[in-house]
Amino acid sequence: MPEGRWQAAFFGYRGVKMENAYILGGLRSYVGVVNGMYRHIPAEVLGAEVLKQVMEKYQLREPDYIIAGNGVGAGGNIARLMALTAGVDISVPAFTVDVQCGSGLESIAIAAAKINSGEADVIIAGGFESSSTQPRRGYNPNHPDYTGDEWYSVAKFMPGIHRETVMLEGAELAAKREGITKEEMDSWVLRSHALATQAREQGLLQNIIAPVCGAVKDEGIRPRMSQRLLDRMPKVLEGGEFITAANSCLINDGAAFVVLCSQKYLQEHGLKPQARVLGSAACGGDPLVSPRTAIIALQKLLAKHGLQEQDIADFELNEAFAVIDVLFARCFPHSVDKYNVFGGALAYGHPYGASGGIITLHLLEALKQKGGRYGAASVAAAGGVGTALLLERVE
Repeated sequence: MPEGRWQAAFFGYRGVKMENAYILGGLRSYVGVVNGMYRHIPAEVLGAEVLKQVMEKYQLREPDYIIAGNGVGAGGNIARLMALTAGVDISVPAFTVDVQCGSGLESIAIAAAKINSGEADVIIAGGFESSSTQPRRGYNPNHPDYTGDEWYSVAKFMPGIHRETVMLEGAELAAKREGITKEEMDSWVLRSHALATQAREQGLLQNIIAPVCGAVKDEGIRPRMSQRLLDRMPKVLEGGEFITAANSCLINDGAAFVVLCSQKYLQEHGLKPQARVLGSAACGGDPLVSPRTAIIALQKLLAKHGLQEQDIADFELNEAFAVIDVLFARCFPHSVDKYNVFGGALAYGHPYGASGGIITLHLLEALKQKGGRYGAASVAAAGGVGTALLLERVE
């Protein structure tokens, strides 16, 4: 039986009507660099401060769920710890999603699916991260990878390989395999900082900023980024040819959440959403070349919904490496002007668990300010996993 007919038969038999999932809006913190303005703020505290402002803005006392991405925190369901730290009622369940860089976007996708299924009416989803206070991890002496009392900050993402530089190596390998040049990547670095500087000077993102913990700006934006600076940047890998501290994102702290709800919730509270979540898509790819998965997931998402490049008004991809920008431009050559229009993670930074929430908020703002209909967001994650999300602006 074709998939559509099977679904219709199944849901018809169950008497279940699929709900639409909407996004009311959300907030993000300013993004800090590692050991910068948030250096003494634990992840759960940083997340809690933004969460409290989101709940106040949208008058939420007891959402059905809080779903939050986190990649390098202490574990032990840190999303629940964050919720309790924020003073959320103990009756509200909260759980953590760890897909590393894709955690925040996957959290939003899970929230939308729960609303689609009728299980929930209102959910806060997104993510939070503190690289500045992340725990020092080490192997137990019983583990075959134990080599002494050393600690690591980057998890093991694939069998047989565990190196702190594995993500940088993936970007280096992608550049080499795809024939990407320094000049191509440099242009994207300059663009990202220029657009982020413009967005800051014009206040284009102020509606989605929650100023917490004394922060007053995104720390990573460099208004004076220039070709001269790029030419002086050393390579970050020993023997590397392509990846520098400029064309790879910084290590960061931050938090971002959006509020998702059902049609029923909108009607009961007399609310108007910003967008409808049309769907999501995930993919797996070569873990040695993970940047590619941002593009693969995006292509899968558009194909799933029968959309073409020209149908999408705005694209937001997590710009962990300029390699991703180049791959996007090659696959979607007519969409460069509607891509990361406020700048990307090369300027703002990449607080792993929060990044999916950040790009979703930026996408909502781009659709609203430009009046576009469809918007797509995508993230490449460590281990070779990509996640993409499709939104439709509600007029």
